[in-house]
Amino acid sequence: MKRSAGVLLAAVALLTVVSGCASTATPNQQITSVSPAQAAGIIEQNAGNAGFVILDIRTPEEYGAGKIEGSINVDFYAADFRQQLDALDKDTHYLVYCNSGNRSGQSLPIFQDLGFAEVDNLSSGISGWYDEGYPVVP
Repeated sequence: MKRSAGVLLAAVALLTVVSGCASTATPNQQITSVSPAQAAGIIEQNAGNAGFVILDIRTPEEYGAGKIEGSINVDFYAADFRQQLDALDKDTHYLVYCNSGNRSGQSLPIFQDLGFAEVDNLSSGISGWYDEGYPVVP
């Protein structure tokens, strides 16, 4: 029994070291998922703040069909998606969204790995945003 507990502790320690080496994540990161109402509050609170970006990670076609006002587009499916994110300011506060929350949810580990300080994920995507009655612009 003692041997298996020791092996388990050694494995956990090794995984902690290995995972720590593979990531640039910092303990000060705030990466969360938010509802449409919370996202609207974040947008309102940060209106005019140069250190805040609304990031739409849908395809350019989806983005062109309607978006949250003031958002910028980086296509999740682009071959250089990670590189495009890496080129962004890591100290900026981002509200990220896609259509349903799937792609933006999948992108959170990338934001974390790249060392972004603050990322809020609109968990229901622009579909949930729209369904809650929040505005979408062409």
